[in-house]
Amino acid sequence: MKTNQALLMIDHGSRGGANDLLREVAALMRERFGLGIVHYAHMELGEPTIQQGFDACVADGAEEIIVHPYFLGPGRHVTSGIPDLVAQAAVRHPGVVFRITRPLGLHSKICEVILERMAESEGSMANAQPKETAG
Repeated sequence: MKTNQALLMIDHGSRGGANDLLREVAALMRERFGLGIVHYAHMELGEPTIQQGFDACVADGAEEIIVHPYFLGPGRHVTSGIPDLVAQAAVRHPGVVFRITRPLGLHSKICEVILERMAESEGSMANAQPKETAG
């Protein structure tokens, strides 16, 4: 990434501690890959909002913001919700350009992660049986 580029990662948002995950992913992107400007935002149900995330990128010197929908598939939020909200956020910052990446989607590295998760699970639930419910 160029020095005046920012990465803004956006997820749906959730109540409770689930929103911490995206903050951790953003920190990992910054640390592991040396990206200068990395922020995150939630579509709803938490802060920072998309507007706040976009504003933070600009405040850090971004002239171009690369928005990554942290979603598995290209559903409604990815195809219309995020683009609409990002366009609204960009209105405050004329001259700052943005582009939106595809979501995580189908990628061989996702399959590698699934294999890792499978290996991690060995033995953890090996003897677990569904509990019968009283009827």
